[in-house]
Amino acid sequence: MKSVPVRCPVCNRDHAYSTPAYPCPCGMPTAPPLLAGAPAVRVGHRSWNDVWVTVRCSSCAREDQWPQPELCCPCGTVLRIPVRPVATAEAPAAPVSPAHIPLPRTAAHPRPAFSPMTIRTGHDAVSTAGLYLTWLGYRDVGRPGAGPASGIDLRGDGVIARVDSSTRPATLRAVETLWLNALGTSATGVFFSLAGYAPDARARADGVGLPLFVLDLTGTPQPVNSPADELVSTGA
Repeated sequence: MKSVPVRCPVCNRDHAYSTPAYPCPCGMPTAPPLLAGAPAVRVGHRSWNDVWVTVRCSSCAREDQWPQPELCCPCGTVLRIPVRPVATAEAPAAPVSPAHIPLPRTAAHPRPAFSPMTIRTGHDAVSTAGLYLTWLGYRDVGRPGAGPASGIDLRGDGVIARVDSSTRPATLRAVETLWLNALGTSATGVFFSLAGYAPDARARADGVGLPLFVLDLTGTPQPVNSPADELVSTGA
């Protein structure tokens, strides 16, 4: 990834910055296009919305929200690196065929019916989600050693999941935390909730392609957005 020169406005120290790339859902490594020649901006006050920028994938032209590039100078100043707005970004390459074609909604399901288990406790909710991920085709699904404090309740081969068994809808921050964890581990993130999702959490998940499921007390996960529908159709 090409680096750009960045000068700290506080100590005048020069840096060479390269923004990290994250995988687009199509598989192409994608990074926010840096605005060459624009000065870095000192971060004095941070809000949750300020840490996201819109990025267009150069392969499939999909637009998603990505972490805003930032640099921490040794003097202690946090610098925000300007990004070229997506409307003026370079024209994307011709779209390529996706790595896989989702099965039609009307196609015969290749898996047997899922066998639910009644949910009475939070532990039952996590167990049900684990069984469901295994049914979807993920292998070695189990609880991670770090425990729920990490924001991850289940981990498997190529997948991490959060299971919210509280009585309140899952929050925007919970959804974004799972998504960032998934990006950092190059895994698929899947969210399960007993009480549904806040409107802004649902909107963010739709924008970044994060599958959302609702668990009912009979133990049957129900997809609540398009990424979840596709995951059910295609499996792992």
